[in-house]
Amino acid sequence: MTSRDAGETAWVLDPILQVPHVLAAVLLTRDGLATGYTDALSQATAERVAAITSTVQGACRAAAAAFADRDRAEVRQVVIESDHGYVLIVPTDHGTCVAAYGDPEARLDLLAHRVHSQVARLGEKAMAAAPRGSDGGASA
Repeated sequence: MTSRDAGETAWVLDPILQVPHVLAAVLLTRDGLATGYTDALSQATAERVAAITSTVQGACRAAAAAFADRDRAEVRQVVIESDHGYVLIVPTDHGTCVAAYGDPEARLDLLAHRVHSQVARLGEKAMAAAPRGSDGGASA
């Protein structure tokens, strides 16, 4: 199932694994479907992580909006620190999300920098592949 096998998401996820002590990463849609994952995860685990990540992100948007007394809020990142390590969740501007997991020795600053860099690369690729209008030009 995974597009990871075809290499379609490896360019996004593999650089995240280069950060020391980072063990796994998932690329998912905002509604919780895993579109790619690293080799440390089984398909079932990646799908479970994607569903949970989507739910966490939605709860964080609601909490941020409530604290700001607003109707909506966009989340730039979510950090979960546990006794097992760190989970970093970073949404993109085009409806996907990258989630990464590092053990307790992972440097959160390096992990955050790498994930945000990869999210930016995803955005650049999405913009480069913008839909074309029927006249061949970019649609508005």
